[in-house]
Amino acid sequence: MIEVEGLTKTFPSRRGRERVEVTAVDGVDLAVAEGEIVGFLGPNGAGKTTTLRMLTTLIRPTSGRAVVAGHDVAADPVGVRRSIGYVSQSGSTSPEARAGEEVVDHGQLYGVSRAAATARARELFAQLELDGLWERKPAAMSGGQRRRLDIAMGLVHDPRLVFLDEPTTGLDPQARANLWEHIAGLRSGRGMTVFLTTHYLDEADALCDRILVIDHGRIVASDTPDALKRQVAGDLVELVVADPARVDAARAALAAAEPEEAPLVDGTRVSARVRGSAARLPALIRRLDEEGVVLDGVEVRRPTLDDVFLTVTGRSLREDA
Repeated sequence: MIEVEGLTKTFPSRRGRERVEVTAVDGVDLAVAEGEIVGFLGPNGAGKTTTLRMLTTLIRPTSGRAVVAGHDVAADPVGVRRSIGYVSQSGSTSPEARAGEEVVDHGQLYGVSRAAATARARELFAQLELDGLWERKPAAMSGGQRRRLDIAMGLVHDPRLVFLDEPTTGLDPQARANLWEHIAGLRSGRGMTVFLTTHYLDEADALCDRILVIDHGRIVASDTPDALKRQVAGDLVELVVADPARVDAARAALAAAEPEEAPLVDGTRVSARVRGSAARLPALIRRLDEEGVVLDGVEVRRPTLDDVFLTVTGRSLREDA
């Protein structure tokens, strides 16, 4: 559904009096199969938005090749636009237009007849829980309702591929979870391919078949969420020591469990990443008991996508967001 080879985008800039070229996307290769939900993650300034804008024909590549829904983005941008849906982060509905009319008009811009666009819009309003809002203006809707309306706008012409740019930004947890169900339903119910950008790692973990991470204009990771998490070196074992005077003993005991790096101490908390923690934890607890180290708590945390992101980019996506 998406095939990208050597995609590059440079922008002219100035360094003092000198004119220079700034490379925003640097030889990106990626592929998305039909029916996949793919998450596209990256820190601010990593090239994520520029790549998305090239794939949706909003800007032209400097070099490289990208074929989207069977159409070359440089040679046939109109063909790409006719085949995709695009839901921008800022939304595309007019706050004073009536919701139903706005969606129908959008469908007609894609060449769909008014009758067909109206029928499709009514179907989408039912599927996206927008019943009763046909005559309402977006300005009078909740944040979750407006985002579902944005998605209806992007789907009214029944595209094979939809790009969702930060679809749940600014929504409360309940509205986010509700929208997740609708996004998952695009693939399960309609067979659509979904290309999703997000700053919420739990969202990517819950929705995506595969995750692409871009940093400094290059793809630095590409795999399923579970496979990426397995690449992180071990589970995080954290000990909370009851007596501050016994922190050094706890650190020595954790070091004996052969962690990936020397244990870190933060007050009475001692932590380290340990491969095969389930097998090593009983021996660690016995040693702590033998050393007379009393614990207020023990926590073993499996790697998360934020750990993956930190490993491959050196920074946390949560902090960057």
